Amino acid sequence: MPGLPELAVIAFVAVLVFGPDKLPEFAKQAAQLVKQVRRMANTARDELRSELGPEYADLELRDLDPRTIVKKHIAEVLEEDDDEPVRPTRRGQRPLGTGEVPPYDSEAT
Repeated sequence: MPGLPELAVIAFVAVLVFGPDKLPEFAKQAAQLVKQVRRMANTARDELRSELGPEYADLELRDLDPRTIVKKHIAEVLEEDDDEPVRPTRRGQRPLGTGEVPPYDSEAT
């Protein structure tokens, strides 16, 4: 999302390119385009909800974003991991305790 300085630069360039006379007309057209795109997105969402049935009545399009899905699953796994005790990964090995130094082999490469 652009900040105030970026918007000021965009507005300045728009005035230079289109001129102050045509700028209100272009702003009106841009607003109409945004309204039309928003209406199309809402229509697509409503059609998707009706096709999927009542169990998906609260579906939002942002819920279908892969990043959101991955974040949700990672959060669920992290919550589950907090409840489970730590188990050794190999027979006879265990995780290091707090402040415990790992073994060191001076002959290893």
